[in-house]
Amino acid sequence: MRKVSFAEFGGPDVLHLVDAEEPHAGPGQVRIAVRAAGVNPVDWRIREGQFQQARPLDLPAGVGLDAAGVVDEIGAGVEGLAIGDRVFGEGTSTYAEFAVLSAWARMPEGLDFAEAAGYPSVVETALRVLDQVGARPGDTLLVSGASGGVGSAVLQVARERGIAVIGTAGAGNQDYLRELGAAATTYGEGWVDRVRRLGSVDVALDLAGAGVLPELVELTGDPRKVLTIADLSGPELGVRFSGTAGSVPDALAEAADLIARGKLRIPVEKSYPLAEAATAHADSQSGHTRGRRVVLP
Repeated sequence: MRKVSFAEFGGPDVLHLVDAEEPHAGPGQVRIAVRAAGVNPVDWRIREGQFQQARPLDLPAGVGLDAAGVVDEIGAGVEGLAIGDRVFGEGTSTYAEFAVLSAWARMPEGLDFAEAAGYPSVVETALRVLDQVGARPGDTLLVSGASGGVGSAVLQVARERGIAVIGTAGAGNQDYLRELGAAATTYGEGWVDRVRRLGSVDVALDLAGAGVLPELVELTGDPRKVLTIADLSGPELGVRFSGTAGSVPDALAEAADLIARGKLRIPVEKSYPLAEAATAHADSQSGHTRGRRVVLP
């Protein structure tokens, strides 16, 4: 099969499309013929070697965590699934023609593969950070970097839970945030005052790592009310950093339910063939995302 791999840490140019042995489903796993794989910021952070101290990675290595496709191999102990089922979920080396998933859910009716591939990690992250930051019904949540995949999910889940949201994003994404139910403003000079004019802030999330943690602490009045998924310097300010800790199977089940009820939709901004994975990473790193990017085998 073909898959995207890298043999050294570095920029997008270290990604190459290579021939590789097909993976196989082990106990508690399923293999899918990949129809689309989600592009996440964590993918290029791993590619750059940012997590080597915490989670060492042997090279060469594949790329990608999220995918949607058709089940073609079922591991021992897996029940309630059949060859040919359409699923979306999380696994390893998903920028490939075949991938093994360790967590999955059936795709809701009417959902296409490209959109489905964009949900697993972002919904798990959105549910996890909303719980960890302590956002409750009636609170006002400030989301810095609100127009990307995780932000799009946070805004919609928060709205479903009765949490008001103020979101910051680029000028071109203001209407998008409002469509998702948020009060919107731009980042850049004077953004703190613009947020204050929109209302008081109870808790805040940093999803972009744009160096705004001091301002988020100022707006909430307490570093314990701020959480980041993108700024590793957070603990120096008393701000919690959230990497992983949520239940992916539970998140996938909740995502499927929200999608089926019309309460969650994250649009696909752009899709790329496997051979253009480097371009997908470069575009993801440039920011200004609306929704999700995916690669297609």
